[in-house]
This record gives sequence, C-alpha cells and structure tokens, in this order.
Amino acid sequence: MTIISGLKRTKRLFIGGSRDFRDSRIFHSISLSAFLAWVGLGSDGLSSSCYGPAEAFKALQGHPTLGIFVAIATGLTILIIASSYSHIIELFPSGGGGYLVASKLLSPEVGVVSGSALLIDYVLTITISIASGADAIFSFLPHSLYEYKIWFAVAGVITLLILNLRGIKEAVLPLVPVFLLFVLTHLIAIAYAIGTHLMNAGAVYHETSAELTRSFHSLGLFGVLFLILKAYSLGAGTFTGIEAVSNGLPVLREPRIHTAKKTMQLMAWSLSITVMGLITAYIFLDVSDTPGKTLNAVLFESITASWNGMASTSFVWITLLSEAVLLFIAAQTGFLDGPRVLANMALDNWLPKKFATLSDRLVTERGILVMGLASFVMMIASQGSVDFLIVLYSINVFITFTLSQLGMVRHWWIERKSEKEWVRKILINGIGLILTTFILLSVLLLKFNEGGWITMVITGLLVALAFFIKGHYNKTYETLKRLDIIVEAAVISGTDIGEKTLPEPVCDPKAKTAAILVNGFNGLGLHTLFSISRLFSGIYKNFIFVEVGPVDAGNFKGADEIGHLNEYVKSESDKYVRYMKEHGYYAEAFTAIGTDVVDEISKLVPAITARYPDIVFFGGQLVFTRESLLDRWLHNYTVFAVQQNLYNQGIPFLILPIRV
Repeated sequence: MTIISGLKRTKRLFIGGSRDFRDSRIFHSISLSAFLAWVGLGSDGLSSSCYGPAEAFKALQGHPTLGIFVAIATGLTILIIASSYSHIIELFPSGGGGYLVASKLLSPEVGVVSGSALLIDYVLTITISIASGADAIFSFLPHSLYEYKIWFAVAGVITLLILNLRGIKEAVLPLVPVFLLFVLTHLIAIAYAIGTHLMNAGAVYHETSAELTRSFHSLGLFGVLFLILKAYSLGAGTFTGIEAVSNGLPVLREPRIHTAKKTMQLMAWSLSITVMGLITAYIFLDVSDTPGKTLNAVLFESITASWNGMASTSFVWITLLSEAVLLFIAAQTGFLDGPRVLANMALDNWLPKKFATLSDRLVTERGILVMGLASFVMMIASQGSVDFLIVLYSINVFITFTLSQLGMVRHWWIERKSEKEWVRKILINGIGLILTTFILLSVLLLKFNEGGWITMVITGLLVALAFFIKGHYNKTYETLKRLDIIVEAAVISGTDIGEKTLPEPVCDPKAKTAAILVNGFNGLGLHTLFSISRLFSGIYKNFIFVEVGPVDAGNFKGADEIGHLNEYVKSESDKYVRYMKEHGYYAEAFTAIGTDVVDEISKLVPAITARYPDIVFFGGQLVFTRESLLDRWLHNYTVFAVQQNLYNQGIPFLILPIRV
C-alpha cells in the first residue's frame, strides 16, 4: 500500500488532483476562449510560418523574385482553406474535423482513412514543431552544441506530455506571453524589412522587374510556371494546422460555433499576413540558405545587421526564442486534437475503446500517452530532421484536407435544393478541393523517394489495423446479439406475470442478498442474473443491481450530456428492479457515473454492505473460445479489477463466465 500511495502522491504532484465532472462550472473552467484557442490551436497554423515559407523559398533555386507569386498564392490559399473549414464548423458543431466529415459525408470506410491520416499528422505535428523549435534555438548557439539538439527536442516532448496530462488550460496559459511576443517580434521584423525597402520603392521595382525578366528568359513561361507551382506545393507545410480548430471544437467555450469562427479568423489572417510578409522579406534582403541556421534566423540577422551590437543580438535572440516556444505551443495541437480523434475512432469501434476513457483530470490520458510516445519514437528515428519530417507531415494533412473538401462538395450538391447559398458554399469548397488535391499529388510525386513512401506505408498500416479491429468488434457484437434474445424473453415473461396480482416483495436486509454488476438492461446482465438463479436456486431473497455509467470522451460535452447519462443509467437499472419485483423478489438499484468505473463501484460498496450484511457480489465476464492477446487488449476486464478490490476488503465476489 505504501508503494501505491507513493505513486499516487507523485502523480498528484506532477499532474494534479482529480476534477469533479459533476461541477456545472467545470466545462467553463477547462474550456478555451477564442483568444486561448488561437494560442492553443491556432498556434499550429501560425508556427508553420517558421518552416513552410522557407521550404517554398528554397525551392525557387536562384530565382527569388518568383517568390512574390508564391507569397500571393499561399496567402490566398490559407484564406480559402480557412473559409471552407468555417463551413465544416457550422455543419459539425460538436467537432470531429476531417474524420467526422469524411465518415458522415462520404462513408465510414473513407472516414477511417481520413482519421488515420489525421492521427499520423498529429504525431508529426508534435514532432516537427518541437524539432523546428530546437532548430530555431540552436541556430544562435555555438555550433559545438548542435549535437545536443536532439536531446533538447526529446526533453521538449516529455515536458509537453506531462503538461497535457494535467489538463488543456494548464498547458496553454503559461505559453500566452511568448505567443504574443512571437506575433510582436515578427510584425516588427516584417514591417522593418518591407518598410525600409519601400522608402526606395522605385529602385526596388526596377530591380525586381529586371530579375523577373531574367527568370522568364532563362526558364521560359512554362519553366517559370512549373517552378512557381513546385515552390507553392513544397511549401505545403504552411497550410498545416488550419484544420485544428474544427477538430478541437469540444474544448472551446460556448457558444462554440461563434468561438470557433472567431478563432479561425484570428489564425487565418495572422498566418496569411506573416507568411506573405516573410517571403517578401526574404526577397528584399536576398536571404540565402546557411548550414546550421534556419532561413528565418538568417533573415533576422540581415534585418538587424545595421543596428548596434547589443540591440541586434537581443532582438535576434528574443525573436528566435519566441519562434522556438511558439513551435512548442504548436505541438499542443497534436496533444489536444490527436487524443480526440483517437477517442472518436474508438467510439466508432475502429480503435480500442480504452482510448475514449477519461482520467480523473478529465483528459483522454491514454490518447495523450500514445501521442507522446509515438512522437518520442519519431523524433529519435528522424533525428529531429525538419526537412524529412515536413514531407511526411504535409502528405498526411493533405489527405485529410482533400477528403474533407470532397465530402463538403458532395454535401452541398446533395443539399442544393434546400440550401439557399449552396452555389457560394460549393464554390469555396470546390476551390479548396482543387487546391488541396493539387498540393497532395505534387508533394507525393516530388517527394516520394525522399520519404513520401514512408508516410503512405505507415498510414496504410494504421488503416489496415483499424479495419482489423473493427472486424473483431463486429464479430463479437454479432455473437452478443444471441444474448439479446434473453431480453425479449424477459420482457415477455414480465408482461405475462404483470397480468397477475402478486404481493409487493418485502425487504429483509438480513436475508441473503446477491449484488450484480450490470451495464445496461441487456443480454449480458440478464445472463448473469439467470446464472445466479440456476446455480443458487432459492438461496438469495434480495437482488441488488449496481450500475456505473462511464463518463468518457463521447458524453463529456456539457452538463446536459452528463445529466442524460445519469438518467439513462438509472432507467436501465430500474428495469432490472421492476423485473425482479414482478417475479416476487425484492430488488434495489445503486447507480453512479464517473470516469473510473472501479473507483465508483468502490464508493458504492460501503453503503450496500452496511444495508445488506449477508451479501455476495456477482459479475459476468465474456469468455472467448480461443482467447488471444488481442481479446484482452480490446475488451473490458473491469470485473477482475472490482473483484480484486473487494477481495482486499474481505467481501466475496464471484465471476460468472459468459462464453462467446
């Protein structure tokens, strides 16, 4: 017990104490306002300006002035994709993002492809954001320290993992000042770079025109178009993160649609302005790639070259530090939205149901741990290489983008007779579909041999695993349907007996009592009940039904949802009570709801045993003909944990097998 209590104290120290989901104020206190959502979710998009524009600019291969066209196209694309995702927010106010859109508007099978791509994308969001942040910091440190960059990045993953286990707001609030510092320093840098050159607008115009003319002469019209499109598509990392708001709607403050749209606007305009400003600054200051330094680091050094030493060094340091921390903030998106996608897919039986459970801090703890561990492995495997990671990253996010836009186009076409503004909406989503499809195919073709095939293999394996798990659950549910015949028989027998007049059963607390764990009025619970009647005929005079409704990611969406769960649990357990009373036995129900079923049952036990001292607890457990490790992983074995807990208190507990 000392070891267990010590572990609990350690957990409480790092992660914090439990939260009360029954508190009606909890949903307000842990949700994010539009501003905090801009920091926690929008930072993923804004942080992509630290590497997306640089990748696009480097692809221009000695023709920097063509970056003007890339900047304009990129800025417009950001606004178009953001606008199309505003439509998704309206249509799916409960969130779910690309997974839910593809599942509902195309098919569940297409949805699992989108969801799997999203999961890989969020793992890479964490990895690339932290790796890029480490690059920003080490760009200004002595080159001899560069070998420690990977360990700094790994430490970043672990730190954010612990913060997110504490809760959403706790992970975001400490990062707000640095987020604002990033916005301020980058606005100053962009304004200074462009402003100083606009003062000599005539010379800049003639020089730019001359360079454009030389590019057209050396490459030809089609060569110029190809290079612009290539740079535009290779800068695909710029657009990542735009979908984060629609995925994370459940963590936003009410009214969620209004908060989400406001957050989307803040993110879209801040990202568009920053990206266009940075690419323009690259052109004006003739920035070139320097080994060991990010392109932004080179830009900031060029901007401050004419300043005095202390001011120059301080500004570059502060700006790069704000970039690094913003990239760390951006990794939050992976920890916020990744576990939510895992939970949604688990609720639809594509992944183990355990991923939908909440911890006592009201976060999807298992999902956060999986995202953190996967990012840790990816960081070590890639050695924190941003150039490599961005290829994997861009492909997955544009798979989801493309499927989401396709689903929305199909939806507006189907609803064209009932939706007055269907033309405008289908036009926006249609343009988004064309752009995202073009970028996806371009990156796949251009970067297939440089890592593109790896992300396709990983995503394909995850999709295959999801289909395998779904098949297993479907097979199990088909088997369990046979037990539901018992429910029909029970209802019929209860109706028949109800026509007769039976005396009201009298409670004798000192009589032998059977307490049965149930999870709804179903074949599983009735099978357990009938097994007790068959094995211990006439022994038990009282029947107690204990039911706990699990509060998980599927119903933890508001006080109303929690209330509905509580009512549902009571109504289901009352069906058992009525059934037993109709058969002449005294029955009573004890119910609760909570994030930890075992813990909630333990809280109910003292009251039950105090009222009925001569009591034995029973629980039914599915037993597979050929149980495998997968069966143990995918199915609930709560009954064994309850048994162990009651044994420690000296309370008898029998498990009755239900063979399937």
